[in-house]
Amino acid sequence: MAQPSPDVIEDDCLPEYHHLFCPNLLRDKVAFITGGGSGIGFRIAEIFMRHGCHTASRKLAAATGQRCLPLSLDVRAPLAIMAAVDQALKEFGKIDILINCAAGNFLCQASTLSFNAFKTVMEIDTLGTFNMCRVLYDKFFHDHGGVIVNITATLGNRGQVLQVHAGSAKAAVDAMTRHLAVEWGPQNIRVNSLAPGPISGTEGFLRLSGPQASMSRRVLTIPLQRPGNKTEVAHGVLYLASPLASYVTGAVLVVDGGAWLTYPNDIELDFSSSAKL
Repeated sequence: MAQPSPDVIEDDCLPEYHHLFCPNLLRDKVAFITGGGSGIGFRIAEIFMRHGCHTASRKLAAATGQRCLPLSLDVRAPLAIMAAVDQALKEFGKIDILINCAAGNFLCQASTLSFNAFKTVMEIDTLGTFNMCRVLYDKFFHDHGGVIVNITATLGNRGQVLQVHAGSAKAAVDAMTRHLAVEWGPQNIRVNSLAPGPISGTEGFLRLSGPQASMSRRVLTIPLQRPGNKTEVAHGVLYLASPLASYVTGAVLVVDGGAWLTYPNDIELDFSSSAKL
């Protein structure tokens, strides 16, 4: 098993997790991960590769010994997705797992949110997820089965302020998860969502938590009294994508330390600037 590499492992992938790496859990599986170039998506790719999966990251390939195919595409463009999937199938011969992690977000009051800003987030998060699922279904999953994990959020569960765009988009994806799980189950395709909460080291955490003093107070309202980390999210995705969850489909796994139950629904923000995408 490859040892952690300093240029790959970040602060939240601590030694306490190293004994959890099982190189055979996803042995020789192939995962197509959107949004895998940074943040949570990159950590998912790393954890998958340390468990035997082939995916897309040159740096991770050097650390794990797994094959990779780095690709760049716009999930809003079906033709670009088709070309990327064809390239991956040519390289690996199959795709077993799809992780939809591409997303767009920012803070903005609904009353000042531009029409185009709302549309853009819906196109990236919701339409992009459907595009990826549909292309993979047509090109491989229909005949061979597969696993889909959609990264969503709990924003819509309680009407999180300043997040009508992202909350609406992610709620639609959770609905899509259930619809696809029902329709595609007979083809041996499992479809689930994973909704992270406040995750340290991510842009979303920095944006949504406000000033340091406010952040510290908010963290204490979480039942587990700490933010999560990217490795914990990746482990949840690993579970849903692996044979350990072979009888799980149509579910939303919340990985947030209980935050959505108790986290304050207000954000200290200067409203002088608005989203004008």
